[in-house]
Amino acid sequence: MAAEKLRLEQIAKTFDVEGHGLAVLLPIDLCVPEGQFLTIVGPSGCGKSTLFNIVAGLLPPDPGGRLTIDGRVMASTLGRVGYMPQRDLLLPWRSVMENAVLGLEVQGMPRAEARGRARAMLKQFGLEAFEDFYPFALSGGMKQRVALLRTFLFESDIMLLDEPFGALDALTRSVLQEWLSEVCAKYRRTILFITHDVEEAIFLGDRVVVMTARPGRFKLELPVPLERPRSPEIVTTGEFVGLKRQILDAIREESLRSLAAEEGGRPS
Repeated sequence: MAAEKLRLEQIAKTFDVEGHGLAVLLPIDLCVPEGQFLTIVGPSGCGKSTLFNIVAGLLPPDPGGRLTIDGRVMASTLGRVGYMPQRDLLLPWRSVMENAVLGLEVQGMPRAEARGRARAMLKQFGLEAFEDFYPFALSGGMKQRVALLRTFLFESDIMLLDEPFGALDALTRSVLQEWLSEVCAKYRRTILFITHDVEEAIFLGDRVVVMTARPGRFKLELPVPLERPRSPEIVTTGEFVGLKRQILDAIREESLRSLAAEEGGRPS
């Protein structure tokens, strides 16, 4: 059994909105083994991105919450976790290579060493012929590959990927899902991955977590006992379809609960 990499204990978040407390996350407990690919799905606004911001050290949890990495309680995880938000955030005046090494340069790594590390991974990321291209000349899928390369080069054992393929067309998305699955199998990082696409969550994940409507908490956790490597044809198998049905039912239940709460709160 893999060693524990990341543990969340009673992680919650309430924001102050015009003097009133808005609960976004209820206390969450989570244990992620080393090398696991954990996918997270749930209704819009359920607090998935807030959870990522806390794990990345960009937001503090409410008092009483505790986060540990490799068994050590972390006062702050800032700089310890690789984080790729929904947008690629590539700098338009920097080439593919210059964007890829940006994080390493900020960390103080010498330019030549940073470029050497990136160049060794360009082929694996399908970017070998695009080193000197600028973002305006790249497709959406290529931009996401550059952003993912930048995140992988950060060399954190834990990576947070927040809907990296959400803005892509279905065909490009399918290709990148298969590619990411292969890359992750090679580099064995511990990955937390947010998506609204249930098929994507199952195809990529070793385990799928479903969150409730806001305030978010964990409603359902399902292991994904599908062999790797996975091909696109796996989505038609009975086991895949069964997992998809369970997850969709859980999300639908939460979406209806959220709509009912909104209707109940509107003036007649």
